[in-house]
Amino acid sequence: MKLVAKTELCTADDLKGLQVLRVAGVSALCLHEARYRSEIGRARRWLPLAVRVFFLLLISGSHLEVFAVNPVATEHNVIAQAAGDDRITAIDDARCASLKSAHVVTEPKVTERKGPNVSVDCSRLQIVRFSYLGFDDKVHADGKIMVMGAAAPEVRKIFDLLLARRFPLARARLMDNYQGDDDAAMADNNSSAFNNRVITGGGAPSLHAYGLAIDINPVQNPYVHRAANGQDMVSPPAAKPYTKRLPIRRGMVDDQIVNIFATHGFIIWGGNWHQPIDYQHFQVSRKTAEHLAGLGIKEGRAYFEQSVVRYRRCMDRRPKVFQVGKVCALTE
Repeated sequence: MKLVAKTELCTADDLKGLQVLRVAGVSALCLHEARYRSEIGRARRWLPLAVRVFFLLLISGSHLEVFAVNPVATEHNVIAQAAGDDRITAIDDARCASLKSAHVVTEPKVTERKGPNVSVDCSRLQIVRFSYLGFDDKVHADGKIMVMGAAAPEVRKIFDLLLARRFPLARARLMDNYQGDDDAAMADNNSSAFNNRVITGGGAPSLHAYGLAIDINPVQNPYVHRAANGQDMVSPPAAKPYTKRLPIRRGMVDDQIVNIFATHGFIIWGGNWHQPIDYQHFQVSRKTAEHLAGLGIKEGRAYFEQSVVRYRRCMDRRPKVFQVGKVCALTE
């Protein structure tokens, strides 16, 4: 086991008082330490280093690097670190060609809607690579998700947090593995983001077409549409047992998962919709997506981070009740 004296940053707000581990040089994990908060101040109690090292030796034989979180980390520091993360990569020509041949990315064109098609070209997209806990209780290092570059650093943090909280994912593959077929990806219980398509049922472009919507474990978190005859149409079909949301089972989205996505920019959860209900789906507001579509990656990233800060400040100013998240989301 190798110990490295280095400061690594996690999130500025959510993860105060946490320890960051890099496992096999692949993925950053954020594990809770004991925390104490009072109305007059905050105090952090850290376990002795020797105790932590002993615990890590017991649970892992892999190469570990142990880092301490900077307690005065600022949002600017976190953004700067994420911007240089080698797990966030641009789309090269070969991958772009593959995406186009699979109809995941299409050439921009003028449609019947006012203005150009929202199709986001390869230069605006980035791939986030991450490790995730599988339903086999093993950590898999092959996770990939493609999003608009503006959101990539926050998406990286989201999946690091899901792993840290041992939230399992079945798989996370890019949509060209499914030829852009959303039904096939859902049937395979694949977690994904960018796919140039309209919303389910037709009509306006999906937020997936902007690279600003993420679907998580479609089998455990189904898309449910109430038909005119009162019957529920469930996608994928294998997800029918999960239309009953209680008790919470492994891989199902709960309030903690919703909060992770919301505090990292994906403020809208399809599980809060009335018709249809889309438990797997997280997105930004359409207003935010349309604005980001007109910005470059650098400018878009700054705008996206500002929206994250605004949401968190809104949440901090209000009592922590269920409806507050919806109110703060409306401010976007």
